[in-house]
Amino acid sequence: MKYLLSPIVFIALVLGSARIVRAQSEITLLAPTPMRAAMAKLLPIFEATTFEGKKSYKVKMTINNLLYTKQQMARGEAFDVAIVLPPYPEMLASGNAVADSAIPLASLTEAIAVRMGAPKPDISTPAAIKRMLLEAKSVSFSDPVATTSGIAAMAVFEKLGIAEQMKPKSKVSPNGGVAQLMVAKGEAEVSLAYLSDLVDDARRQPGLDVVGLVPRSILPNPTPMVEILSSHAKDSEAAKILMNYLSSPDAEAVYKREGMLPAHYAAGY
Repeated sequence: MKYLLSPIVFIALVLGSARIVRAQSEITLLAPTPMRAAMAKLLPIFEATTFEGKKSYKVKMTINNLLYTKQQMARGEAFDVAIVLPPYPEMLASGNAVADSAIPLASLTEAIAVRMGAPKPDISTPAAIKRMLLEAKSVSFSDPVATTSGIAAMAVFEKLGIAEQMKPKSKVSPNGGVAQLMVAKGEAEVSLAYLSDLVDDARRQPGLDVVGLVPRSILPNPTPMVEILSSHAKDSEAAKILMNYLSSPDAEAVYKREGMLPAHYAAGY
């Protein structure tokens, strides 16, 4: 005997199957805050692309502080791909990441900004930057306990041998946006922040002028970011397709426009 499905049951089965396909095609990505603007441009293109002639993917992205993304992976939180700051021994020791899957994406460079309309100081040499910082009445930067940009700012002071002199004039903020705002409002003379924050329309505070990058003679190593595959990825092949896209030349061009150093250029800035 043949059984005919009612239209309602048939539609329910079709919709249920569609939901399953969507779930199987979703990739979860954990990305740090500095990557937000680049991902906003790259992920819609990725999702609109058909792979292997027929398959496309959706990406569910979670944003967090760069220092914390590797902690989330180490705890085994459910992400297929994460963008993290190396080194990450605790993440590898946890067994939650595939060690040989890491691919460098881009690096973050520290820059100097002043209030719009203010004279731009000379930052052409370490001596000039040291003089500028010592002459400034106040310098804003994000918290080095919670942010890598703040760590970079402290490294500048240490390298120039002025860490103690900078303590009374340092204005530490919870994040780069607040540090920028202090300068824009005239509450600080100079801000140290990632260039990517200073060129990102969503994160840049109006009223700032970017003076330039901290020279490599002071900060020889920009802050790197790498993508890595979770050992618990729902669909490791789909995750690898996303990783290949995020490390492609097209993606590198976006990183560069967003004030970052693509992996292939990081050695030469």
